[in-house]
Amino acid sequence: MVHVNRFVDGPISRIQAMTRAKSVDDWMSHPKQEHLTDEHGADGSWETMMARVAKFHHKHDFANPENNGHDMGYRIALMVEELGEFSAAITKGKPQEEAAEELADVLILTLGNALAMDIDLEEHFHKKMDRIMQRPSRRGGMGIRVTEYTGEVKE
Repeated sequence: MVHVNRFVDGPISRIQAMTRAKSVDDWMSHPKQEHLTDEHGADGSWETMMARVAKFHHKHDFANPENNGHDMGYRIALMVEELGEFSAAITKGKPQEEAAEELADVLILTLGNALAMDIDLEEHFHKKMDRIMQRPSRRGGMGIRVTEYTGEVKE
């Protein structure tokens, strides 16, 4: 598939936003792929992260039903596993580098979930942030919480 003027830097119009990369195939044809290597340093770009995760999914053919790599039940089980590893790193006081690696695993799986579900996670991230920035916070038993409160909280 050929993508003409599909990806732009800076603000995008409503029409362009509807054609943003979502699938592994979309991200594999993204201009960022041209500059990626197997070892690519941080450049602060959402597009680089998504392109790298798509390259990983493509390399291992996760979308192939025989591989189960895009089955969300399986992916949720992997998320639980990685969250457990991150939790253990925190609660056991392991070095921050180990906790950071486990947190990166959670992020990689989250970005992969967006690919498996064919959704534009960046767009949904910003929509959600816009909503939650308008919410009040409350202090609960374990700390501050920002959520949609539907009823009165008894103090």
